[in-house]
Amino acid sequence: MASPMRSLISDPARYLQSFRLFLANSTEHQSMQEFMERQLPSVIASIGNGKSAINILSVGGGAGEIDLLILSKIQARYPGVTINNDVIEPSADQISKYKERVAETSNLENVKFTWHEETAYEYESRMKAEKQSKKWDFIHMIQMLYYVKDVPATIRYFHSLLEAQAKLLIILVSGTSGWETLWKKYGSSLPLDDLCSYVSSADLKKILDSAGLKYQLHELPSHMDITSCFVEGNKDGELMLDFLTETCEFSKTAPPELKRQVMEELRKPECSQKRDGKVLFNNNLSVIVIEQ
Repeated sequence: MASPMRSLISDPARYLQSFRLFLANSTEHQSMQEFMERQLPSVIASIGNGKSAINILSVGGGAGEIDLLILSKIQARYPGVTINNDVIEPSADQISKYKERVAETSNLENVKFTWHEETAYEYESRMKAEKQSKKWDFIHMIQMLYYVKDVPATIRYFHSLLEAQAKLLIILVSGTSGWETLWKKYGSSLPLDDLCSYVSSADLKKILDSAGLKYQLHELPSHMDITSCFVEGNKDGELMLDFLTETCEFSKTAPPELKRQVMEELRKPECSQKRDGKVLFNNNLSVIVIEQ
């Protein structure tokens, strides 16, 4: 009998709900913000040298929170320089939140925004069909590589769009995170379809090494409070479990034995640590900066 389990991505509203809950219960954005404050300035130190305009491509820009932080650092490094910021984002809901955020943010006079409501693959196909090969000074892909069908090809394509001195910045879960443990053990039992793939910085390093690309790796500690996942019937806990397993209504549709094993796994030190009565899932991230 076919399993009633289905991928969380197949229900966009529930996915967004669980994603927002994940952000609220994790230090994901704080970890990224800290990186942007402390280390991004040296990453972007030479991307705009001698240029009257800097072209930035945000692949999977989401609601723009991290994008605007990146832009503020680029503005600080290159005051007064025109910035063309193109955003590829398939979710109309996320784009409208991004636009609201831009409207509420001051000091963006020298930034020109262009939004493309499409996936990275659709963008690539359109550019090739239009025979366009616009070059970029800075490209970033934050937490989006899970949603491309062919990770090596996607990286190759966007890397080919870099100007001289340009950088490609990728953020995704670390090979040392609880995600890596969970995916390696249970990925094959979960209802992944073509919409999503499990990829961590461990996989990415192999891809970059085999492509002979130069890169720097930064590890960002992060955790997610998953205590409510262990409270039977807790709505937030169920949504968070959906996010962890990328499965819609995991606790209701998973075979009992699989559910038992996953819940057990989530408590193990490879995935989480217990602190002050809470279960904190290891959400460590990696930032990979690829050079031209």
